Amino acid sequence: MTSTEIFSQIQKKKSFLCIGLDVDLQKIPSFLLEKEDPIFEFNKAIIEATHHLCVAYKPNTAFYEAYGIKGWKALEKTINYLNENYPEIFTIADAKRGDIGNTSTMYAKAFFEDLSFDSVTVAPYMGKDSVEPFLAFENKHTILLALTSNQGAFDFQTKQINSKELYKQVLETSKTWANSENLMYVVGATKAEFLADIRQIVPNSFLLVPGVGAQGGNLQDVCKYGMNHQVGLLINSSRGIIYASNREDFAAAAANKASELQIQMAEILR
Repeated sequence: MTSTEIFSQIQKKKSFLCIGLDVDLQKIPSFLLEKEDPIFEFNKAIIEATHHLCVAYKPNTAFYEAYGIKGWKALEKTINYLNENYPEIFTIADAKRGDIGNTSTMYAKAFFEDLSFDSVTVAPYMGKDSVEPFLAFENKHTILLALTSNQGAFDFQTKQINSKELYKQVLETSKTWANSENLMYVVGATKAEFLADIRQIVPNSFLLVPGVGAQGGNLQDVCKYGMNHQVGLLINSSRGIIYASNREDFAAAAANKASELQIQMAEILR
């Protein structure tokens, strides 16, 4: 899926919402636990209730790996369901992978070929030869961690080296890598004040922005500093949407929460 196709969906749905599918069996409605595959049944219900309100879904793979082979199979069923029923929706494997050469290639194959995700999140710490294997896949996107929403981001990402913050060096260096046009970047909503500087370095790239909602990020601030001519933002909300209710109305409650954000986005896009 190209950036132009994502922008087309944003225009059509008047939304740049990404919904995180981070399934915790301790938080989903208890009646689903009686199902053969409660994780998939939960995801399916959320997707059916919200697909018209968002342009992307982002399963965090940790929430599937934690349940072993059953969790991985639920992830596979979820991505297959999305690709078969809603192929226009952008899919993100939030896996935060990254290793040298052949290992990165195998990670990329796992998510791009076996599971057929459109994109995967990747950590930049090991540098060029850990990221370029992901970038080599045609029509796939690599979403590089640039400036994350957690408090620990200040441990390294904003430290200055030769009078320049590390996250800015990551952004600038990544533009020199092969197939860098396939890069997107993670920038936390709680770091909205940094977005103006980030846009000076990567003006045309899509930014995946977690942290709106439960983590305290502000949608209006993110849009003020981070939007570009193709919107260029995928605003992620996970817990604030999918756990809006733990009763039988959970899917409808999720749709209501997603709709609240979509309405705000439509107003911003006017």
